[in-house]
Amino acid sequence: MEIAPRITAEAGKLGGKPCIRGLRFPVRDLLGLLAAGMTVEEILGEYPYLEAEDVPAALAYAASQVGHPVVLAAE
Repeated sequence: MEIAPRITAEAGKLGGKPCIRGLRFPVRDLLGLLAAGMTVEEILGEYPYLEAEDVPAALAYAASQVGHPVVLAAE
């Protein structure tokens, strides 16, 4: 099932965790590589089955999952 552009989740694949395009490559792993400082070019070189468009898709998906209302205190 597609849950966002280029992001899928399947019950029988990695326990239903969000993955890149149905591959057994979790969104979390891609985000972890970016957080560790790898460039998109380095990631694509290490994982040739990933595509450049997968990176912004993973970032957009992650951003949609951490959204929360911000409440500001009155001054």
